Amino acid sequence: MIFPIEALIKYEGNTYEITAAALRRSYQLSILRDPEIEENEGKVVSLAARQVFNKEVSFLLESSEDKSI
Repeated sequence: MIFPIEALIKYEGNTYEITAAALRRSYQLSILRDPEIEENEGKVVSLAARQVFNKEVSFLLESSEDKSI
């Protein structure tokens, strides 16, 4: 399932953050070979985006100031 573009247009949060979170989540799902991927016709990115957008998973982005080198 791909979520509707209208929902993205109406999204009032930070578009960069939700995009970064969806990309990271898609990587996690791929590495874990989550069975839900097959249920979503192998569409990892759309599955991850839906999970993040619908708050099925939560995310927190760290700023570069938060990381110690």
